[in-house]
Amino acid sequence: MDARGLGAAADDPPAVHYDDEERPARTLRGPAGLVVAGVAFAVALLVLWQVFRPLAQGSQFYLIVFLSGTLPLTFLAYRSGLSRPRPRWSSPDRPTVADWILSAVTLLVCLYPLNPLTGGYDAFLDRQGLLDTPDVIAGAILLALVVEACRRTTGLALPIVCLAFLAYGYYGGLLPQTWAVAHSGLDFAQIADALFNSGSGFYGTPLDVAATYIVLFTIYGAVLDLSGASRFFVDLSVAAFRKSRGAAGRTAVAAGFLLGTVSGSGTATAVSVGAVTWPMLRRAGYPREQAGGMLAAAGVGAILSPPTLGAAAFIVAEYLHVSYLTVLGWAMIPTVLYYAGILLAVEIDVRRFGVRAVDAPATSALRLLGRFGYHFSSLVLIVVLLALGQSATRAVVYATALAAALSFLDRRAWLTPRRVFTALSAGVRGVLPVVAVCTAAGIITATTTKTGLGAQLASLLVSGARALTDDPAAVLALTVLLAAVALALLGLAVPVTASFIIGWVIIGPALLQLGVPAPAAAMFVFYYSVLSEVTPPTALAAVGASAITGGRTVPTMWQALKYALPAFLVPAAFVLTGPGEYLLARGPVAGVAGATAVALLAVAGLAVATGAWVPGIGPAGLPSRVLGGLAALLLLYLAPPTIVAGLAALALAAGIAFVQHRRSGRRTIREAVS
Repeated sequence: MDARGLGAAADDPPAVHYDDEERPARTLRGPAGLVVAGVAFAVALLVLWQVFRPLAQGSQFYLIVFLSGTLPLTFLAYRSGLSRPRPRWSSPDRPTVADWILSAVTLLVCLYPLNPLTGGYDAFLDRQGLLDTPDVIAGAILLALVVEACRRTTGLALPIVCLAFLAYGYYGGLLPQTWAVAHSGLDFAQIADALFNSGSGFYGTPLDVAATYIVLFTIYGAVLDLSGASRFFVDLSVAAFRKSRGAAGRTAVAAGFLLGTVSGSGTATAVSVGAVTWPMLRRAGYPREQAGGMLAAAGVGAILSPPTLGAAAFIVAEYLHVSYLTVLGWAMIPTVLYYAGILLAVEIDVRRFGVRAVDAPATSALRLLGRFGYHFSSLVLIVVLLALGQSATRAVVYATALAAALSFLDRRAWLTPRRVFTALSAGVRGVLPVVAVCTAAGIITATTTKTGLGAQLASLLVSGARALTDDPAAVLALTVLLAAVALALLGLAVPVTASFIIGWVIIGPALLQLGVPAPAAAMFVFYYSVLSEVTPPTALAAVGASAITGGRTVPTMWQALKYALPAFLVPAAFVLTGPGEYLLARGPVAGVAGATAVALLAVAGLAVATGAWVPGIGPAGLPSRVLGGLAALLLLYLAPPTIVAGLAALALAAGIAFVQHRRSGRRTIREAVS
């Protein structure tokens, strides 16, 4: 059942999916749909209860119950993907007998730690490090089920990575002990204990974040969507720019940003916005691939933008022991820089492609704000409550309640009891892929913790950079370059959340070892993990956008990469120099303002390099484009000598473009006269 399930109004906007890791799920109907919706609703009630009345047995007990309610649903809600003959009467959206069996077995092994026949929950905890044979068997079965659930929701890449870590934990003792990554080896009972009965395995920080924070935000997104917010955000974007020549592009970008506050999902936002704005972009004269790239880049901004960000942002807050509001503050300036880059590229495209103004609905933005502007109030409430010291969990619950209450201001979007049931169950169902990923991530974190792999790989990374140079600044730059490449490659294979977790346990220690502050290191890893959404050849957001526009997939990916380029270079500025932290709003006001201004000029240089156009002047030839790109790199280093050199390069790029434009204009006049 999706967000348009029970009781959805006929004119609701298309349902928003709430995660970036999701593969196509079943559209469940009949008894199976009722079972999944009912269990998901019960889990939602448990999650809401836990916010105000935490279970007395503690956090791990809650995680066991939460996993017991969500992981079994994965086998009913997602297809196995295995091709086999089906009876003619059987629909692919109907769970098979095998799916029901897997779901039942998953429920039993998830609840095993609470089994009264083996002493119950307290006795299970007491056996930590000394698991009995039945415990090891239950842990092994749960391991297999977690890997399978992850395969169904995300594909083969992450399960293969998890199995590789397991193999390393089991066979690492056979490696030559002179190797840096060798360890004493773990037997299967030790691995099962680390996964099944420790704070770093299945019930570790990733699942804790999913069960405590992410699920509440997916429920909030479902409620906000059904209350009509998605439709309002798109309509407002259309109305705001309806008279301008660049209205179509600006509308797509603005709608992507606003709709991202509902979904927090790059791919889903790109598809949802594209379905509405592509006809407008086509009439304006945008090529299919160009429009698809713009939609993909605008959609991915949803994962980078406050107040929801992506799932990995909650893990950043947990790992660094800071409030979620603090992470939102770190993301503010990078978000401005990211969208500034996209909007500059849009303005350049207007001139390069001869984009035309298009007719738009006559409704004014002010009228829409006056009638439906209340949809912003719940978003504002989250930030206000966080600033007043409320926990993120309580803040989002109160915002959800406000969004539900305000839905009665629009007759089409009333959240009746039936639609509340739909929203709560859809919110929990939306988090199922994240639960599978976060539980599987426990395999990686547990293996890394037990073997010390993270510190060993970090040491190898730094040693590799030091083998090439002894200069501290050069060592840091090389380490950052290697880390960026590693994270980009990792993002091609695994979802955003898993990419961040793996990147943090391996890349994070290397950056910290070189003196990079923890917030800068964490946000560097976070941004590069997110960018897999627009990185060829697996850019999911670009794939979704190309399906909407009908453009070729690979060229659409490259266009998306062009629009998102600032997000690839700005995070490097966080970690290369001390002033780079100013871009995370950490430092004196003057320093933050100065760094932001310089970074905006760097983004302008990138726009010149990728768009072949200097705003206010005209087309940019190869020399101007090269100088623009060089200026961006120099300015983002944020050291006084490089800033001066970058400003000079940017001025020279503009000067050359101006001279070439004047010469071209004179030549055109002479040809016209002759």
